Amino acid sequence: MELTWHGHSTWRVVVGDTHLLVDPFFDNPKTDLDPEDVDAPDYVLLTHGHADHIAHAAAFEDATLVATPEITAYMADEHGLEDAIGMNIGGTVECGDAFVTMHRADHTSGLNTSYEYEAGMPAGFVISDRKPTQESDADATTFYHAGDTGLMTEMRDVIGPFLEPDAAALPVGDHFTMGPTQAAIAVDWLDVDYAFPMHYDTFPPIEIDTDDFVREVSATGSDAEVVVLDGDETFTLDG
Repeated sequence: MELTWHGHSTWRVVVGDTHLLVDPFFDNPKTDLDPEDVDAPDYVLLTHGHADHIAHAAAFEDATLVATPEITAYMADEHGLEDAIGMNIGGTVECGDAFVTMHRADHTSGLNTSYEYEAGMPAGFVISDRKPTQESDADATTFYHAGDTGLMTEMRDVIGPFLEPDAAALPVGDHFTMGPTQAAIAVDWLDVDYAFPMHYDTFPPIEIDTDDFVREVSATGSDAEVVVLDGDETFTLDG
């Protein structure tokens, strides 16, 4: 599995021959790319309705959109994106070579438009090359994109022990989401091998020193390796 961070919460995830793009937003200081510079994904996954997460979704009109039914309806009505999979919390859908499970995130999810749209519950995605079951699968490779969230016990009680992510991308910018301290606790609860900070340095309120996150993870006693990627840098994840 290849994981490429394009800044903020924008990730490209390659599973087998399937390319997924999560929360495309290229107006951030960590990327040098514009949407037209990005290889066309097969699927675009949207965690929630805020502008810094759905900003450039409409640029990928040939991709299949994956989001809550409320967001897929909005994208169809406002941007003409009809090819979509509407899913909801707890569900798993097969997207090419990947299995995508939607889990809740503790956040808000408004759509700032001239019309009133309900965007549904904000979410995160667990992306795996194997369908999740109650049987532990050591051969599976699994990545958790937490979306915009605060710390929640589902990370400890459900996502970590049952969905078994090998790596997690967690918001660390504070103010609108978790900061380094709570994100570090999430790393420990999830019991992942690798932790990637995201959703930081885009705007002044979320500028942080990522060394704080590294120190906080170490302080939990977690064995996870914190990987601070440069914008547009790729990490190869093996299960």
